[in-house]
Amino acid sequence: MPADVAARLAGVRATIAETAARAGRDPAAIRIVAVTKTFGPEAVVAARAAGLEDVGENYVREARVKRDGVAAPVVWHLIGGLQRNKVTAAVATFDWIHTVDSVALAASLARAAAAAGKRMPVLLQVNVAGDPTKRGVAPADVEALARAVGALPALALEGLMTVPPAGDPESSRPFFRQLRSVRDRTKERLGVELPHLSMGMSDDFSVAVEEGATLLRLGRALFGARGAAAGREDS
Repeated sequence: MPADVAARLAGVRATIAETAARAGRDPAAIRIVAVTKTFGPEAVVAARAAGLEDVGENYVREARVKRDGVAAPVVWHLIGGLQRNKVTAAVATFDWIHTVDSVALAASLARAAAAAGKRMPVLLQVNVAGDPTKRGVAPADVEALARAVGALPALALEGLMTVPPAGDPESSRPFFRQLRSVRDRTKERLGVELPHLSMGMSDDFSVAVEEGATLLRLGRALFGARGAAAGREDS
């Protein structure tokens, strides 16, 4: 696996560099979050050996097992939905939370982070498509949620995240563009910095780069196929 991951990563980085150049962006501003869901700790080790420092997981329990089995320093990102009864475990396991979608969840995270002596970087998950089957705050409600999160000292609001509907890569563009627009409007109205946009997966990451992504959540592009039941958030 290490050699395969290194070769796949080289191809991904080349695509990012080419796309960023066309968009007038610095590729160094774009981070790859290696999504290791359903793979064992060896995938994390391989990603780290290839030069990646950021790892994404959808589930708290799976990430805890892997974190215990990996000695190399890694920045752990929760990219799946978080239940409030898992908040304390999530704060102990992860370094970033991408999926804050309510004031209640933010408040629970803040209490757990304060108890752990941490200031937790978080992103707001936005349901840009208005899909009732997807989690996320509505675009119209982002400003209010951002204001509430900004008032919690134990949380550091870093930006926004979205999962567009399944489709061809180009079909993701309007949703990525809308997320960027919501971010820019929220920054202006609240006078805060929201530097990160977590958007783009294996099929559409080049489009995401063109539209301003700073955190790409890549699984299959780095590790190969993982099975049909793995889900869209780690593709």
